[in-house]
Amino acid sequence: MSAKPDTLPDMVTRMTRGTPQSSALGLRPMSAEAGVACMAVAWRADLVGDPHSGVIAGGVITTLLDQTCGMAVASLAEAENRLTGLATLDLRIDYMRGAELGREIIARAHCYKLTSSIGFVRAAAFEDDEANPIATAQATFALAPPPAPK
Repeated sequence: MSAKPDTLPDMVTRMTRGTPQSSALGLRPMSAEAGVACMAVAWRADLVGDPHSGVIAGGVITTLLDQTCGMAVASLAEAENRLTGLATLDLRIDYMRGAELGREIIARAHCYKLTSSIGFVRAAAFEDDEANPIATAQATFALAPPPAPK
C-alpha cells in the first residue's frame, strides 16, 4: 500500500520545515516511502561540538536520527491512512565513532512494525556507507489516536 501522491511530500515538508530545531540545523529530506525515510545534514562550522577536532556535535546527530525515525513511522502511518500525530516515546542511540570532518551526514530509518498505537524503528547515521555507521538508533513512537466521531 502506498501513500497518497500529494500527502507524503506535504508530510515530509511539515516534518522538516515545521520543526524549529530541524529547520535551524538545516535537516534535508532525501527520500520517504511507506516505512522508510532518509534525511541528511550538511557539515557547518556552527554545528561543531568540539572546536579542536571539528567534529559535528552529537546532539545534531541525535536530532537527525530522531527526525528520520519519526518520518519513517509517519510515512507508514500515512500510507495506511492512520496518521493523526506522533511523539517520540523512546530513543536509544549507540555512537560508534565521530563523524568525518566536513562531511554530510545521512540518516536512514526503517519502521519495521506499526501497531495501532506504537511504531518501532531502527536507523543508522553515516557518511557514505551504512555498514560503517557513526551511530545507530532504536526508537519507539506513539501514534495519536484518531479523532473521536462527532
